[in-house]
Amino acid sequence: MIFVSAFYAISWLPSYIFMFLLLMLNPNPTLLGVAYYASVSITFLYMCTNPFIYATKFDPVRKVLLRLIPCKKTPE
Repeated sequence: MIFVSAFYAISWLPSYIFMFLLLMLNPNPTLLGVAYYASVSITFLYMCTNPFIYATKFDPVRKVLLRLIPCKKTPE
């Protein structure tokens, strides 16, 4: 849960900073589009990865994923 909360805070932080700068400082309008789309893309990245984070924490899914990873065992 700590990982999910930290990822949420990190992904939404650029969007909140951008809105603060837009409302308080009114930066150069030519850079608004680039900064907005960059912050929204990071936010959408969180929304897309969040189900995968929860799925890997679920034991049946974890077992299937571990079986998919080939592991070479050396004889002792």
